[in-house]
Amino acid sequence: MVDRFLARFGDNIAVLHSKLSLGERYDEWQKIKNGDAKIVIGARSAIFAPAENIGIIIIDESHDSSYKSDMTPRYNAKDIARYLCKQNNAILLSGSATPDVVDYYRAKKGDIELLELNNRANNASIPEMEIVDLRYELASGNRSMISNKLHDEIEKNLKNKKQTILFLNRRGYSTFVMCRDCGYTIKCPNCDITLTYHMYENKLKCHYCGHEESPKKTCPECGSSRIKYFGSGTQKLEDEVKKFFPEATTIRMDIDTVTKKNGHEEILNKFKDENIDILIGTQMVVKGHHFPNVTLVRSSSSRYFSRNR
Repeated sequence: MVDRFLARFGDNIAVLHSKLSLGERYDEWQKIKNGDAKIVIGARSAIFAPAENIGIIIIDESHDSSYKSDMTPRYNAKDIARYLCKQNNAILLSGSATPDVVDYYRAKKGDIELLELNNRANNASIPEMEIVDLRYELASGNRSMISNKLHDEIEKNLKNKKQTILFLNRRGYSTFVMCRDCGYTIKCPNCDITLTYHMYENKLKCHYCGHEESPKKTCPECGSSRIKYFGSGTQKLEDEVKKFFPEATTIRMDIDTVTKKNGHEEILNKFKDENIDILIGTQMVVKGHHFPNVTLVRSSSSRYFSRNR
């Protein structure tokens, strides 16, 4: 998004997000405060930018629950945006392909104006969508995360030198660990939620508080050695892709691979510039990116995929 705005509006832009260093954040803050930046782009906390004479606030993907902070101080950036727009007599524009039910209800009632985009950019055609029910795949003996139909479509893409995005909104390798004898599941001692197994680090991790511990070989409850790993995450999907398509180049994008500053940008640029065959990732990979060579996308429930012809 920053690249697109810079291309169109030049250096008249400030950017605010948590990955900036303190010095960078100070520079951007002063740039806004002094009026040198007319456009502010940022994550949730950017709503507190010291902008004056606000004319419009745009909330992209406004249905996303991440606009509500679950850390202290708790706030909803959408509510603050409404307040600021009211104070500045500004326009609040909420954009979403799947608006949340409250916003849509208010729009249908006439409390807010509903603007619809009925055509895609450049009048592009709607991609073909297909639903694959994995229950039938399981019944036919396919226990893989990749359906037979998806396997065929990826093979076509590889043959035609096209790119594929596989979206699975779960990190790690297995989503929970359970004892087959007594049903005990290993949980975080702080959050009381099941720990996720990360194979590459051989760790059980809590995705809420960051707690880590080594995998158990025996059940802490009954002492059984029948410990089983259930569920699937991006690491497991990456393993299966490499097993089925060893000739394909792959890259994974989730919180575990985006660990350093500008990590998102590096992975996306690598996928685009080096024409990597398959991008695997969580919701980061489906945020309005523009990859002309991508013709196949598989969604997070493992059942849906779309193809651009």
